[in-house]
Amino acid sequence: MSMFLDTAKIQVKAGNGGDGMVAFRREKYVPNGGPWGGDGGRGGNVVFVVDEGLRTLMDFRYNRHFKAQSGEKGMTKGMHGRGAEDLIVRVPQGTTVRDAETGKVLTDLVENGQEFIVARGGRGGRGNIRFATPKNPAPEISENGEPGQERELLLELKVLADVGLVGFPSVGKSTLLSVITAAKPKIGAYHFTTIVPNLGMVRTHSGESFAVADLPGLIEGASQGVGLGTQFLRHIERTRVILHVIDMSASEGRDPYEDYLAINKELESYNLRLMERPQIIVANKMDMPDSAENLKVFKEKLSANYDEFAELPQIFPISSLTKQGLATLLDATAELLDKTPEFLLYDESEMEEEAYYGFDEEAPAFEISRDDDATWVLSGDKLEKLFNMTNFDRDEAVMKFARQLRGMGVDEALRARGAKDGDLVRIGKFEFEFVD
Repeated sequence: MSMFLDTAKIQVKAGNGGDGMVAFRREKYVPNGGPWGGDGGRGGNVVFVVDEGLRTLMDFRYNRHFKAQSGEKGMTKGMHGRGAEDLIVRVPQGTTVRDAETGKVLTDLVENGQEFIVARGGRGGRGNIRFATPKNPAPEISENGEPGQERELLLELKVLADVGLVGFPSVGKSTLLSVITAAKPKIGAYHFTTIVPNLGMVRTHSGESFAVADLPGLIEGASQGVGLGTQFLRHIERTRVILHVIDMSASEGRDPYEDYLAINKELESYNLRLMERPQIIVANKMDMPDSAENLKVFKEKLSANYDEFAELPQIFPISSLTKQGLATLLDATAELLDKTPEFLLYDESEMEEEAYYGFDEEAPAFEISRDDDATWVLSGDKLEKLFNMTNFDRDEAVMKFARQLRGMGVDEALRARGAKDGDLVRIGKFEFEFVD
């Protein structure tokens, strides 16, 4: 089994806030001491941190659930509960994080040490010391801690490389990588020898350096899942320059120019924006007998079928086996990299807006539906959060929640929908009778 993993689906749960406390000051020489219950502590966030020492998402293959600690409960003497520490989850450079439900990109983590909070912990509930008023100097009210955010995430690793090698299987991509870098990719005389991306660093004679990724071979129909399909095409999205390696000897009976068109078609089908990246055509295996003639024909076909106003891509004849032409190719690649800007992977429509963890003023405070058993069902983020933070063990807290529902217009809305005295109303698993 390959130890390279570039996609994962995980679940994260931030810590709940600690519950507030109901307590009263009872000291011998302090009459009418009043409330003394402290607030609960904040729940821990789940934080992704980029670790340059990681290369794959293998750590997420078997560990798919990440839960931060909850905050401590409030204590007597007005003492706050301790806030929980954040849960740090380390991810490799180049990890894209998406919300599994909406498909929106939350963040793109590319810098070593970069941090992003993927789930925020709930705030601590207030103790009864917070609810004291002149009218009610000794309240028996406290709040439960706010629930921590919970979400399912899709992680996608796109390797960080300046240059990507693409081409049909067995055109010599792995051999080329092995001679221009210190990488040791598997090399064999059969298709799909490379089944995972390989990375290597190149240093030219002039001192320039850049990262090169050798991607598993594409074949016609890859964008529809043929061969290895688009499984590894995502890794070319971060590259700024594409080296299109072509077997100019036509050793497998294919026309080099048709190979060139077929691979470009697959790149375009996968992501049209890949065609924005400048390409250098690498005419490999020039040490073979028919290569020179095939290269001449290739250039004629390329010129004849190219837009007269477009700039023809550079073509560099090389032989990975004899190391012919490599220095010139690498210098030209470094020069092209210098004048090629970074390509944005995601536009604003694909990115989720900065998360807001309070109440959305424009969102409806609650929704009413009816279950099959004729029970009225109340739902909605604001209402459910108030419900979860209510301590139903205290009568005063229950009455406060009832007043909050009335203030939100729940009673009037139920009446308008036809609710009658004695009808059952459900919030989550909690049921109560509607009183008209």
